[in-house]
Amino acid sequence: MSVAYTVVAVVSALWVGFSGFSLLRRADFVTAPLIQYGVPRSAWTLLGLAKSAGAVGLLVGLAVPAIGIAAAVCLILYFLGAVVTVLRARSYNTVAFPVLYLAPVVATLALGFTA
Repeated sequence: MSVAYTVVAVVSALWVGFSGFSLLRRADFVTAPLIQYGVPRSAWTLLGLAKSAGAVGLLVGLAVPAIGIAAAVCLILYFLGAVVTVLRARSYNTVAFPVLYLAPVVATLALGFTA
């Protein structure tokens, strides 16, 4: 396992975990866009838990690579769905935000295969 993979995986997990925690505690900077995009409030807890579980999975992946790969794939699908949601809401000026979460997870997965 390379140092680069470990660093990127930990940073990605912290970044995604922060996002999941912020959604679970209903931080305004997270929930305001969700309202704008039309995401039902009933889904917010599940979305926050999914992000948090993915973050934990990335960390567990440092010891059990298969779990890290599964977590990264699921998070990639999650954030691709977020990009689609933003685009469907025609909020083109905020599409960069889910991409900022997607990019480090993709990097983690890529480095995981080379490690």
